[in-house]
Amino acid sequence: MAAVIFLGVFAFVLFIWMAAGIKIVRPYQKGVIEQLGRYKGTVEPGLKLIVPVIQSMTKIDMRERVIDVPPQEVITKDNVTVTVDAVIYYEPTDAQRLIYNVANFVLAITKLAQTNLRNVIGDMSLDSALTSRDTVNVALREVLDDATDKWGVRVVRVEIQRIDPPADVMHAMHEQMKAERTRRAVVLEADGVKEAEITRAEGEKQSAILTAEGVKQQEILRAEGQAQAIEAVADAERYRQDTVAQGEAQAIRSVYGAIHEGNPTPDLLAIKYLEALGTIADGQATKIFLPAELSSTMGSLGAIAELFTGEDPAE
Repeated sequence: MAAVIFLGVFAFVLFIWMAAGIKIVRPYQKGVIEQLGRYKGTVEPGLKLIVPVIQSMTKIDMRERVIDVPPQEVITKDNVTVTVDAVIYYEPTDAQRLIYNVANFVLAITKLAQTNLRNVIGDMSLDSALTSRDTVNVALREVLDDATDKWGVRVVRVEIQRIDPPADVMHAMHEQMKAERTRRAVVLEADGVKEAEITRAEGEKQSAILTAEGVKQQEILRAEGQAQAIEAVADAERYRQDTVAQGEAQAIRSVYGAIHEGNPTPDLLAIKYLEALGTIADGQATKIFLPAELSSTMGSLGAIAELFTGEDPAE
């Protein structure tokens, strides 16, 4: 009976001992195995067997984590005290170094972040710190990443949550921002008025140009019409004068021929006679002189009358 009890107890202890040697490493973990107090190796996720009592396993979470850096007061380059806090995102890269190279990683990286926040923002003015958060984030991440590399940790990013200046500085900044916005509003309004006046002036200029062009074209057309009318009148007058001249020339030739054929008087007398008739016909003469040879002159007049009327004067 005692042997059975002993075997039962031995089997139970053996089961417990073997169960203690079964380890399960989750997908986001890595296991660090120690054997008799010395580092033996790092295992990947899965089912792992170790020798209880002789070996031990420490599981390290390899997921990205976040640490909140407590707010602290920092003096800027222009001697303004601001309250700054930040958050740090990091992920383990080497489980062995994370266990053996740093005792309290969270406390170590928090103190390191606070110190470097003072250094980075202390080299900047207040305006630069408020408007250059990305620059602060990048600079702080690089410093922390270099310092934590030997701890087997990679700093993914650092984000500045807030930078709070004192109340009086905030009030002055608000007044400055208000004045700047008022100035911008006045400038924009002045620019709008300026553009409106320029547009109106350009419109009036174009209107005046178009009006002047219209008047110019109207005057040109009127002048061209008058010129054409004057030219037409001149052509008609020239035509009339040419017609009259041709008629007078024809009449003179006819009279000359009639006189020359009907009366053998000298041609000079006939020419003088015609000139005298022209003077008499203009209505300006107050005296009338008759030629000495009245009979021959009357004969000539008869010939002229017959020429113009086509009738015999004797009839």
